[in-house]
Amino acid sequence: MGGQPVSGSGRTDLDELTHRDADWSGLRALVAGLGVTGFAAADALLQHGARVTVVDRGNGTEKQETQAGILGILGADVRLGPEHVEGWPEDLEVDVVVTSPGWPPSHPVLDAALERGIPVWSEVELAWRLQPRVGAAPWLVVTGTNGKTTTVQLLETILRTAGLRAIATGNVGTPVLDAVQHPDPYDVIAVELSSFQLHFTHSMSPLASVVLNLAPDHLDWHGSLEGYAADKARIYERTQVACLYNVQDERTERMVEEADVVEGCRAVGFTLGTPGLSMLGVVDDVLADRAFIQERATSAAELGTLADLARASGGDGTGTPPPHLVANALAAAGLARAAGVSSAAVRDGLRAFRTDSHRTTIVAEHEGVTWVDDSKATNPHAAQAALYAYPDIVWVAGGQLKGAEVDDLVARVADRLRGVVLLGADRAQIATSLARHAPEVPVHDAGVADHGDMRALARLMDDVVSSAAAMARPGHVVLLSPAAASLDMFPSYGSRGDEFADAVRRHLAGEERS
Repeated sequence: MGGQPVSGSGRTDLDELTHRDADWSGLRALVAGLGVTGFAAADALLQHGARVTVVDRGNGTEKQETQAGILGILGADVRLGPEHVEGWPEDLEVDVVVTSPGWPPSHPVLDAALERGIPVWSEVELAWRLQPRVGAAPWLVVTGTNGKTTTVQLLETILRTAGLRAIATGNVGTPVLDAVQHPDPYDVIAVELSSFQLHFTHSMSPLASVVLNLAPDHLDWHGSLEGYAADKARIYERTQVACLYNVQDERTERMVEEADVVEGCRAVGFTLGTPGLSMLGVVDDVLADRAFIQERATSAAELGTLADLARASGGDGTGTPPPHLVANALAAAGLARAAGVSSAAVRDGLRAFRTDSHRTTIVAEHEGVTWVDDSKATNPHAAQAALYAYPDIVWVAGGQLKGAEVDDLVARVADRLRGVVLLGADRAQIATSLARHAPEVPVHDAGVADHGDMRALARLMDDVVSSAAAMARPGHVVLLSPAAASLDMFPSYGSRGDEFADAVRRHLAGEERS
């Protein structure tokens, strides 16, 4: 009966569609959004014989027009334009809506679907259901407010070092749909999941899962911190082997306690301190596992050292790695250990790993001053992680705060600040907090430049760097960790970090952008 309409309802029985070998040919799917994930979802559904309609506001780009043309050739009904996303398409019979992560539940199309009792799936839910009936690769899944991408990349490196065919996928870039349908199957899949993706994910059952941390973010999408946390907690549901939680963030432990997991699944903590039983942590300068060894009551397995992680950010291994990188490494190690990876392979993977650009990346070290690009810190919680990593900081901050509060952050790190350079649209808000909590710290306002005017942005960043250099002394770290988004001026946080790094190099070379 798989794929046939339910008697009397006219709809496909979605309970039958739990693997790719089911009969998907009777499914009538509405794909909401024609971005990277929307295109992947529509393409996958068409390959399995479903009848697909795609709706999107349309952005007029050549790429989207090309994607729409491809899907049209494959048999999809593609509808681009604002009129197609303002309400429910009354001319359609729909069994399920597959939504892109950027569409909130309050979107008129999704809200109308839910009112009609039509199920809404994320592309992750679709990917889970399109795995083979037998021999599907296990999923190791990661979420959290910050650190997700670094953790899945660490995990991917460890898994590959162990000789497994693995890929980091999901919110990190490659759609998980592409990974599960790859013609050369993977042994294991490391999946980064946002709260957006988790909201409409209903049946995923990962081998192991982790919530790295939790701080207010995307509250406009979720409606409240409680709603945001509830969606993050979904990652633990139906976990099979191990739910990892952050000992320093008790909310993540409560999520595990409240999750409905597979019988026998274990709760495993990770901590920056000495690990207790069934935990991973740090003993002296060694990352230690007291969770996945037989003798865990009396001993621990070595998983690497802090020096290994110090090299990951571009240093020579003599410094101290940022605490958040240590936490991410412990989480990745725990997920890998849950999948049966040896402690030696974890150690070798950590030694081989190098962080992506713009994540506490060392740009230069000159005359005792270290210049660090952490442009990826687009919210206060992410910036706090980097600011906690160094004792003496000249802080470069500012951009679009997206409604986030910075007062608590400034109060927490005030004693570490030796100078501050502010830029961007919401810099005044940070300046006000600095005046309240760090009135003795010198502050330079570099101002704001027109969005996308790269010459003006280069001149602004030259001012940022020269002002920071004037404040810095040997032993200090000049840290670009904006606590804010970049789109007030820059095309992306990556562009912001690149401009900072270029300005540092010009400054050290005695040059200046004209």
